[in-house]
Amino acid sequence: MPNKVFSGTIVGLDAHLIEVQIDVSHGLRSFTIVGLPDKTVEESKERIESAIKNSKLLSPHGRTFRILVNLAPADIKKEGSLYDLPIALAFLAASKQTNFNPEGKLFLGELSLDGTLRPIKGALSFAILAQKLGFAEIILPMQNANEASLISQVKIIGVDSLGQALSYLENRTQIEPHVFQNQAPRQDQNLVDISWIKGQEYAKRALEITAAGAHNLFFLGPPGGGKSLLAKALPSILPPLHFEEALEVTKIYSVAGLLKEHETMVTNRPFRAPHHIASEAALMGGGSPLRPGEITLAHRGVLFLDEFPEFHRDALESLRQPMEEGKITISRAKHTLTLPSRFMLVAASNPCPCGYLLSPDKNCTCSPSQVAMYKRKLSGPLIDRIDIFIEVPAVKYEKLIDTAHGHESHVFKERIQQARQIQKKRLMHDGILSNSEMQIPQIKAYCQVDAQSQELLKKYVDSGKLSARGYHRVLKVARTIADLAGMENIHHDHIAEALMYRLKS
Repeated sequence: MPNKVFSGTIVGLDAHLIEVQIDVSHGLRSFTIVGLPDKTVEESKERIESAIKNSKLLSPHGRTFRILVNLAPADIKKEGSLYDLPIALAFLAASKQTNFNPEGKLFLGELSLDGTLRPIKGALSFAILAQKLGFAEIILPMQNANEASLISQVKIIGVDSLGQALSYLENRTQIEPHVFQNQAPRQDQNLVDISWIKGQEYAKRALEITAAGAHNLFFLGPPGGGKSLLAKALPSILPPLHFEEALEVTKIYSVAGLLKEHETMVTNRPFRAPHHIASEAALMGGGSPLRPGEITLAHRGVLFLDEFPEFHRDALESLRQPMEEGKITISRAKHTLTLPSRFMLVAASNPCPCGYLLSPDKNCTCSPSQVAMYKRKLSGPLIDRIDIFIEVPAVKYEKLIDTAHGHESHVFKERIQQARQIQKKRLMHDGILSNSEMQIPQIKAYCQVDAQSQELLKKYVDSGKLSARGYHRVLKVARTIADLAGMENIHHDHIAEALMYRLKS
């Protein structure tokens, strides 16, 4: 007779093994759950009792059962409703209503009052845990089976109810392990095609380079010039996620409970656009319990910050480390959590509070002190981490009514995919996927320039117009420009174009 089964809990983005131990004895009726459970776990007692009764089994309710459930280890906080199924099965086994072998099995699932199972968060993380620890199979709600089956080395058994789970465990019913059903890539009907944008050819070129090398981009210009529309067109030219990237992003969205209905795997790159009132915790992650923030939800995709200087200064300054390292470490008194945050930052800003400081047609109404205060919101170290700066002027009437069609997004996308393939082939042995991720060793190896380019770079570095970080970022952008042109070596004109984008600041 087993008195324990195995389940799991999510800490950050990773699953940890939880042992569900149970002791059932006759005495004054009680049902106690220990092991640092939260309110949701505490309330599982009522769900479990009703589900067992409605599954035509002997419920703890109304009987002289003294039930003690321990969720071990006791020093990890247990959250969520996924312990319903393992606790119910452990009770039925301990009360001798069933007999099964729990070894090598991981149990997950929330019970409805009628005994049916509801989906859980983080199924992919639990499948990865099972593979890592050598569990043979996972028994979980049918709605999560396809997601968990992304990890093919583990047998995934999807069930609809407590009764079906029991029938399978007692060998009264055969359930075939779920085989992953590949979904068709979801086409977002709301994507902005880049051909909708009239004029702004320099900005479109900057978008292409940004998408090809996963660089950071800053748009500066008066209201109505198309800064936001340009940023929203970026997803339409981004290549789809590779399988390894899709696993990373799917894991994040599954844990956060943001997978759309009937969506098993995230195949399109994320595009996150938080409002400027977002707090530091909302951007970086945190809270109680710790949750991924916008920079993690934008992993392998785009983080668009419109009205950039209007964000809280603390929140903006917190972006500096993630932009450099591609991860965020959140420290609390009891534990430390590291989350991935390899995103493309696209920021948009007016040049001043009224927006017309650089406009040749409208007079700026801001005082010099207002302009200075507005600019001070963006620190030098933060701006130095941005690769490409583009001024987006107001669009003239002739451009707005021009009926000539520019290149559509799919034309840009083809060039960008080719450039990404070149980068992946070059950088795969270094464990990175794009030019923006290169560190100094890779820059030295893959960004060699000729003597003429060295002289040009020397001029800007020695004059103080280019910092050491800026120098390396110029080389990375030049490498991307060369990749878009299909050239193996970086030429002088690639360096010159990269410098043009850099020195807009």
